[in-house]
Amino acid sequence: MATPELRQLRYFLVLAEELSFTRASARLMIAQQSLSQQITALERTLGVKLFARDSRGTTLTDIGALFVPEARAVLDRADEAVAVVGRALRGEVGTLRLAFLTTVANHLLPPVVRAVRDQLPDLHLATESTSIASLVQGVLGGQYDAAFTRTTLVPGLQSRSLATEPVCAVLPEGHPLAGRAELELADLADEPWVTTPRSSWEPWHHAFEEQFREAGFAPNIVQEEASVQSLLGLVAAGLGVTRLASSAASLRRTGVVFVPLTGAYAQTEMVWLPDNTSPTLHRFLDVVTELAATTDLTKTG
Repeated sequence: MATPELRQLRYFLVLAEELSFTRASARLMIAQQSLSQQITALERTLGVKLFARDSRGTTLTDIGALFVPEARAVLDRADEAVAVVGRALRGEVGTLRLAFLTTVANHLLPPVVRAVRDQLPDLHLATESTSIASLVQGVLGGQYDAAFTRTTLVPGLQSRSLATEPVCAVLPEGHPLAGRAELELADLADEPWVTTPRSSWEPWHHAFEEQFREAGFAPNIVQEEASVQSLLGLVAAGLGVTRLASSAASLRRTGVVFVPLTGAYAQTEMVWLPDNTSPTLHRFLDVVTELAATTDLTKTG
């Protein structure tokens, strides 16, 4: 059996409601002859009579009455399919794979997920907290659609700044410099340092080394740890000092003091591939950009 055309189903439903070829054709804005031909073609396709026509008018047959809810369900589903396509073109449905740098996930992931849930409830976010090296490789390789990170210092990624925050010297409680309102990097020249290993992200360490040279010293690094939590623990234990973005203070409440470093700031950025034209991605980017304009994303989420 051939499949009826959607147009024929629409004509059928209008005629079933009006039970008058005159009124139905006027409502559909087509000639009565065209309506009659389409209904006849539909009946021929189905192999049944849907309407009884006599001198008293037009009525539904028993089979025609049974066909009404089925035809309506088909048209409703077709309308839903068209609506889904429209929503996809507007970037309102789909799945996005997002990476969050571990050191920004604590304060950034919750407000981002809430904003998307509120504005794009049918957009699914698959999120992952990861290291900077895995994050950059994942975006460049297509594993992630977008990522939230500190400035990567890597070409090939489109970026948008979401927040700027001070970089702070992190000192043990009771340290002689802990009571200062602000410090110069050179003030820490004689201190032992705990830092991330160079292998964690070489572009950052190149930049750090240049900043230390400008301050007139090379740091005495006594221990390296990959995670910010571990660095904070080492500082709290009195092993040395380090420097981190001010938002890292939310990861440890005791044993350490954060003192802003003069003129030092860290950027939180959203990055993606510039040739990714997905409407879903760009709708998401707009939502996050609006969020960043109205919310301090350096605070704990």
